[in-house]
Amino acid sequence: MIDTIRPHLAATDLAALKSELASSNPDQVAQLLPTLTPTEQALVYRVLPKSTALYVFELLDHDEQASLVEAMSMPDAVAVIEQLDADDRIHLIDELPARVAKRVVGALDGSTKLSVQSMLGYEPGTVGRILSPHYVSVRRAATVADAMVAVQSSGLRSEHLNTVFVIDEERRYQGLVRLADLVRADPAASVAVIAEAVDVVASATDDAAVAARALQRRDLDALPVLDREGRLIGAVTVDDAMDAIDQDTSATMYGKAGIADLGHSNDRIRSEKLTTGFLYPVRVRLSFLIVTLIGGLLVGGVIDAFEDTLAAVVALAIFIPLVMDMGGNVGTQSTTIFARGYALGHIDISQMRRHLFREQRVGLAMATVVGIVGGLAAYVWQGAPNDIPQLGLAVGISLFVSVNLACFLGFALPWLMIKIGLDHAPGADPFITTIKDFTGLFVYFGLAAWVLNIV
Repeated sequence: MIDTIRPHLAATDLAALKSELASSNPDQVAQLLPTLTPTEQALVYRVLPKSTALYVFELLDHDEQASLVEAMSMPDAVAVIEQLDADDRIHLIDELPARVAKRVVGALDGSTKLSVQSMLGYEPGTVGRILSPHYVSVRRAATVADAMVAVQSSGLRSEHLNTVFVIDEERRYQGLVRLADLVRADPAASVAVIAEAVDVVASATDDAAVAARALQRRDLDALPVLDREGRLIGAVTVDDAMDAIDQDTSATMYGKAGIADLGHSNDRIRSEKLTTGFLYPVRVRLSFLIVTLIGGLLVGGVIDAFEDTLAAVVALAIFIPLVMDMGGNVGTQSTTIFARGYALGHIDISQMRRHLFREQRVGLAMATVVGIVGGLAAYVWQGAPNDIPQLGLAVGISLFVSVNLACFLGFALPWLMIKIGLDHAPGADPFITTIKDFTGLFVYFGLAAWVLNIV
């Protein structure tokens, strides 16, 4: 397609461009737009048929939408944004540069502006940023037939019609009914009788990912959002819930890899910027590497302090990587299990003592096995042949301590960071690695110096 429209773009022949795009597949146009310059994107979008323009826009990623909006004239940009669902408007405005976003919000019409400003008032990552004010609701006294009429006459998009919310006379939430259940139910039956999920609700200030996983666990198509008095104010649809889970999972994944934007801790790490930019990936990848660098220097200080021990028994150096790496692997396992369990709701912070006890029992079992196997290997490989059988004891005990400590820190340190309000994903691993390496090597060299009588 690019080859056929390129001459029209070069000549700014809008009539020929419009004719060429009139019968184009919207999916192909959506794939084409990001490959064009901003000016060309604006030209192509301007001549698209009105029946397909919005569909094409919604097929674009949020960052691609933002790029297109920046290239448009303000009236065109406002016209597009006002056609979007409320939650999609917020996603788009969040992607725009601050100066552009301010101009766009200021140019919106009265009711749309109020809706946008209200949603922007909530913190990023909360339910208020992704809720939709568009939903179908009926009173408790309504029948199934009444609910079906409400669905048919709502004029809403299909993603907002899969769930009908039941409310009382004061708009307090009383449950929900799935569209499929309405279709199968007796038209004369009361919706209150077949309503379900009375207890599955969210507040606008709740964490979006936590609310999304509640929806996922109950296999719902929409989650009701209530105010402090229990009144229905909106809904989180399944597509927005999956977006929230995707963003949260990506943030955790990048954090586990030590990628974090310390200068903008509330922002989402942008995958496309990590793979196409230069300064951005350097900044976010370097942040916690500095922590690891400092930790490595501290561990180097431990080795330097036991220089005489190493010089006396050179075989000790052979097992330094074993003591360090084994604890590191166990620490990574523990922090990964904690991060996943916490994200999926399997770990309840209020019952952390129970989780810590269980993990410590696991650590004790693993440390015993690793310590015995590692100690025996050290004895057979280097201890007995070099007439230093105590080496096996030093290696075994060091591995036992290192693995046990790594297991404990893998749960305790992320929990502590959450309690004091820090992001546990990017911060836990570097600190665990440093503490575990420092402690493991100190025990290893100290024990070796003691059992080998090296002063």
